[in-house]
Amino acid sequence: MPTIRVAKPEDIDDLALLVDGYRQFYRQPSDPEGARHFLIQRFEREDAHLLIALDGTGSAVGFVQLFPVPSTTSLGSRWILNDLFVVPEGRCRGIGSALLQAARNLAAAHGVAQLMLRTQIDNLTAQSRYQSLGWQRDEAFHTFLLTV
Repeated sequence: MPTIRVAKPEDIDDLALLVDGYRQFYRQPSDPEGARHFLIQRFEREDAHLLIALDGTGSAVGFVQLFPVPSTTSLGSRWILNDLFVVPEGRCRGIGSALLQAARNLAAAHGVAQLMLRTQIDNLTAQSRYQSLGWQRDEAFHTFLLTV
């Protein structure tokens, strides 16, 4: 089973490679330096919660990134699970599930009542995993995007 812990600034080099792999999964061009800069901003601004998964040798094999947002309806906070990634050779080994559980535990420790996530409509593998872990598909709201 992987070791999952809160990421630290010292993890940026490993995280940048993971974030770059995540972006490539979503058909974005490779940009490890851009990923590194993005992560430095997250740590400087303290506007995200990052968890990193390490295998038995200490190699980074996955990450999850959560962004807190205020919720007017609940008069509290909810977190958006914006990014979840496991290296291809680490998939189907429970790492993604462990990251999702760690995200849930971290949110609970911060008094957050709800996590939200979006995934591509055709990512049936991820959807199946989320549902098996108790996530429920939102049937009440649609997501709209506007490019500015």
